Amino acid sequence: MIPSGGGVFEVTLEDRVVYSKRQTGRHARPGEILSLLRALRPET
Repeated sequence: MIPSGGGVFEVTLEDRVVYSKRQTGRHARPGEILSLLRALRPET
């Protein structure tokens, strides 16, 4: 985690933005970020 200011909330995975409050203009819904991360997981 990297602290920031100004209400910025971003989740990244390997330098890729997974969720950005700044881009969406809203807070993530419960389970939304986990779903986004799971969608990026390669199939095994």
